[in-house]
Amino acid sequence: MPWFLLFVAGLLEVVWAVGLKHTQGFTRPLASVVTLAALAASMGLLALAVRHLPLGTAYAVWVGIGVLGTTAVGVLALGEGLSPARAVCVGLLVVAIAGLKLTTPRAPTPPPTAIDNTPAAVAR
Repeated sequence: MPWFLLFVAGLLEVVWAVGLKHTQGFTRPLASVVTLAALAASMGLLALAVRHLPLGTAYAVWVGIGVLGTTAVGVLALGEGLSPARAVCVGLLVVAIAGLKLTTPRAPTPPPTAIDNTPAAVAR
Protein backbone atom coordinates (compact mmCIF):
# COMPACT_ATOMS: atom_id res chain seq x y z
CA MET A 1 0.00 0.00 0.00
CA PRO A 2 2.79 2.55 0.68
CA TRP A 3 4.09 2.12 -2.88
CA PHE A 4 0.60 2.75 -4.27
CA LEU A 5 0.28 5.90 -2.13
CA LEU A 6 3.69 7.02 -3.35
CA PHE A 7 2.69 6.43 -6.98
CA VAL A 8 -0.49 8.49 -6.59
CA ALA A 9 1.51 11.20 -4.80
CA GLY A 10 3.87 11.26 -7.78
CA LEU A 11 0.96 11.59 -10.21
CA LEU A 12 -0.41 14.47 -8.15
CA GLU A 13 3.02 16.06 -8.34
CA VAL A 14 2.63 16.05 -12.11
CA VAL A 15 -0.76 17.74 -11.72
CA TRP A 16 0.59 20.57 -9.57
CA ALA A 17 3.77 21.01 -11.61
CA VAL A 18 1.80 21.30 -14.86
CA GLY A 19 -0.77 23.41 -13.01
CA LEU A 20 1.92 25.96 -12.22
CA LYS A 21 2.17 26.67 -15.93
CA HIS A 22 -1.56 27.40 -16.06
CA THR A 23 -1.80 29.63 -12.98
CA GLN A 24 0.09 32.43 -14.73
CA GLY A 25 1.84 33.39 -11.52
CA PHE A 26 -1.18 32.50 -9.37
CA THR A 27 -3.30 35.15 -11.10
CA ARG A 28 -5.88 32.62 -12.36
CA PRO A 29 -8.01 31.56 -9.37
CA LEU A 30 -9.32 28.18 -10.56
CA ALA A 31 -5.97 26.96 -11.85
CA SER A 32 -4.35 28.21 -8.63
CA VAL A 33 -6.83 26.33 -6.41
CA VAL A 34 -6.41 23.09 -8.39
CA THR A 35 -2.62 23.45 -8.28
CA LEU A 36 -2.51 24.11 -4.54
CA ALA A 37 -4.96 21.26 -3.80
CA ALA A 38 -2.86 18.83 -5.85
CA LEU A 39 0.26 20.04 -4.07
CA ALA A 40 -1.27 19.49 -0.64
CA ALA A 41 -2.64 16.06 -1.57
CA SER A 42 0.67 15.02 -3.12
CA MET A 43 2.66 15.95 -0.04
CA GLY A 44 0.05 14.39 2.25
CA LEU A 45 0.29 11.07 0.44
CA LEU A 46 4.09 11.30 0.44
CA ALA A 47 3.93 11.80 4.21
CA LEU A 48 1.81 8.66 4.58
CA ALA A 49 4.16 6.65 2.35
CA VAL A 50 7.29 7.59 4.32
CA ARG A 51 5.75 6.04 7.41
CA HIS A 52 6.59 2.66 5.83
CA LEU A 53 9.30 3.41 3.25
CA PRO A 54 12.81 4.79 3.68
CA LEU A 55 12.69 8.58 3.35
CA GLY A 56 15.44 8.86 0.74
CA THR A 57 13.90 6.17 -1.46
CA ALA A 58 10.37 7.55 -1.18
CA TYR A 59 11.45 11.10 -1.92
CA ALA A 60 13.59 10.08 -4.90
CA VAL A 61 10.79 7.98 -6.39
CA TRP A 62 8.22 10.76 -5.77
CA VAL A 63 10.40 13.33 -7.50
CA GLY A 64 11.25 10.87 -10.28
CA ILE A 65 7.60 10.16 -11.04
CA GLY A 66 6.96 13.89 -11.04
CA VAL A 67 9.84 14.57 -13.41
CA LEU A 68 8.87 11.75 -15.78
CA GLY A 69 5.21 12.73 -15.85
CA THR A 70 5.88 16.44 -16.19
CA THR A 71 8.36 15.81 -18.98
CA ALA A 72 5.84 13.58 -20.77
CA VAL A 73 3.10 16.22 -20.50
CA GLY A 74 5.54 18.88 -21.70
CA VAL A 75 6.55 16.85 -24.74
CA LEU A 76 3.14 15.39 -25.64
CA ALA A 77 0.80 18.26 -24.77
CA LEU A 78 2.86 21.43 -24.62
CA GLY A 79 5.08 20.94 -27.64
CA GLU A 80 8.39 20.80 -25.77
CA GLY A 81 11.25 19.08 -27.58
CA LEU A 82 12.79 15.74 -26.64
CA SER A 83 16.36 15.54 -27.87
CA PRO A 84 18.15 12.19 -27.90
CA ALA A 85 20.29 13.28 -24.92
CA ARG A 86 17.20 14.32 -22.97
CA ALA A 87 15.50 11.01 -23.82
CA VAL A 88 18.54 9.09 -22.52
CA CYS A 89 18.46 11.06 -19.27
CA VAL A 90 14.75 10.37 -18.82
CA GLY A 91 15.44 6.69 -19.52
CA LEU A 92 18.14 6.66 -16.86
CA LEU A 93 15.64 8.15 -14.43
CA VAL A 94 13.24 5.27 -15.16
CA VAL A 95 16.05 2.79 -14.45
CA ALA A 96 16.88 4.60 -11.20
CA ILE A 97 13.25 4.55 -10.01
CA ALA A 98 12.91 0.84 -10.84
CA GLY A 99 16.21 0.12 -9.09
CA LEU A 100 15.12 1.93 -5.94
CA LYS A 101 11.81 0.04 -5.92
CA LEU A 102 13.50 -3.33 -6.43
CA THR A 103 16.24 -2.79 -3.84
CA THR A 104 14.14 -1.32 -1.04
CA PRO A 105 13.54 -3.86 1.74
CA ARG A 106 10.00 -4.66 2.71
CA ALA A 107 8.67 -2.52 5.50
CA PRO A 108 8.32 -4.39 8.78
CA THR A 109 4.80 -5.00 9.96
CA PRO A 110 4.03 -2.58 12.78
CA PRO A 111 3.23 -4.15 16.14
CA PRO A 112 -0.44 -4.43 17.04
CA THR A 113 -1.81 -1.52 19.03
CA ALA A 114 -4.50 -3.45 20.87
CA ILE A 115 -4.74 -2.95 24.60
CA ASP A 116 -3.42 -5.92 26.54
CA ASN A 117 -6.22 -6.86 28.97
CA THR A 118 -4.71 -10.12 30.15
CA PRO A 119 -4.67 -10.56 33.94
CA ALA A 120 -0.86 -10.33 34.02
CA ALA A 121 -0.88 -7.04 32.13
CA VAL A 122 -3.68 -5.58 34.24
CA ALA A 123 -1.81 -6.50 37.44
CA ARG A 124 1.27 -4.51 36.34
